[in-house]
Amino acid sequence: MLETDYLVIGAGAMGMAFADVLLTETDARVVLVDRHAKPGGHWNDAYPFVRLHQPSAFYGVNSRPLGADRIDTHGWNAGLYELASGAEVLAYYDQVMHQQFLPSGRVEYFPMSSYEPDADGGDVHEFRSLVTGEVHQVRARTLVDATYMNVSVPSQRPPAYDVADGAFCAPLNALPSTRSPHDGFVVIGAGKTGADACLWLLANGVDPDTIRWIMPRDSWYLDRAVIQPGDGFDESTAAFGRSFQHAAESTSIDDLFDRLEADGALLRLDPEVEPTMYRCSTVTQAELEQLRRIEHVVRLGRVRSIGVDEIVLDEGTIPTTPNTFHVDCSADGLERRPPVAVFDAASSRITLQTVRHCQQVFSAAFIAHVEAAYDDIEKKNALCTVVPHPDTALDWLRTMHGNIMNMATWSAEPELIEWLANARLDGFSQPGEPSAATVAARETAMGFALPALEKLQAYLQRGVATIQ
Repeated sequence: MLETDYLVIGAGAMGMAFADVLLTETDARVVLVDRHAKPGGHWNDAYPFVRLHQPSAFYGVNSRPLGADRIDTHGWNAGLYELASGAEVLAYYDQVMHQQFLPSGRVEYFPMSSYEPDADGGDVHEFRSLVTGEVHQVRARTLVDATYMNVSVPSQRPPAYDVADGAFCAPLNALPSTRSPHDGFVVIGAGKTGADACLWLLANGVDPDTIRWIMPRDSWYLDRAVIQPGDGFDESTAAFGRSFQHAAESTSIDDLFDRLEADGALLRLDPEVEPTMYRCSTVTQAELEQLRRIEHVVRLGRVRSIGVDEIVLDEGTIPTTPNTFHVDCSADGLERRPPVAVFDAASSRITLQTVRHCQQVFSAAFIAHVEAAYDDIEKKNALCTVVPHPDTALDWLRTMHGNIMNMATWSAEPELIEWLANARLDGFSQPGEPSAATVAARETAMGFALPALEKLQAYLQRGVATIQ
């Protein structure tokens, strides 16, 4: 029987960020259980050429920088802050575990282990070794579910469509293993993973005319140039402030998106196609130029089946060949989960979710700080109101609304504001004296916050495109 204060299920990005703040700010003991052989969660299963879509400075655990704040000098991210590769992320989490967590003497780590949910909801839990089958029991004051966000990547599950014998379909993990030419490539999926597959093919000299990109929904993208730390912080903060102004001054949902696009905050692949998806994917202008080289974009809905000579979609068929590489990028990634209370006193459970949209590691660190600094369960849940991961274009409004509401709640807590100002993972704060540009941007945001909130509420409640 193991004894601990916190049993954390999942040693991925959120579980590690949560445990890090607990270990830094309390004397608590932690047991970490994970199905993978190494910490890092889905990064263990991701494709070999994966990179962060946000600067390394915004990722990892709060106590330890990721990367060296370098500016990329070549490639399609040139001029912007570095994006850690998957290998770098995994090495980083391995160092956090073996150089910080375990040497603290307050962490017990069980990789290659499966948590067995306890039906009676007691304080004694079980997990089983996937290698030996040995069952461990642990008595924990609090269970922390770091798996609720349910991150999935293509290599973790088979495609959701039928693939005929004789047709070649594989997750994009298999692309670097290609050893002979194919008739062409069909990229299936319009999200971050699909864009990464297309960019990898183009970077490796594949003729864009031999690429077909199956895109059930077009996506709004974020311009990575305005999501930058350090020297780019002022522009990032200014863009954030202007988004409040755009929301407040807009006359319809369509007008709001037009304003955001004109300001460069949102980008789209085809100016003639209205995006209906928003998943927080980022691109640079250079990457977008590359993606636009692919002219064969298939907008016939989702794939139903792949045969040896045709692909069946919701709204039609397209031809294919047995020697075509069908690249599966259709995993849901961060699916939109129904929000639940972060802190549940009845079950002594903490369910990690996003309290700032698309900022999973910041959110986990923030929740850990609230757990360490506050006692009242209602207060803690009020501070950690969930902002669900977006999926549709309309979710841009929902997440913006949620962010504004949370920021207003946090601003009433001086201790919390001080913590945010010194939190490495908080991309909206800056230690020390803020620059004049940052002060101006914050004043813009505050000045338009209330009318922006009212306008967003009206759009969401009425569910129509125009406010009379």
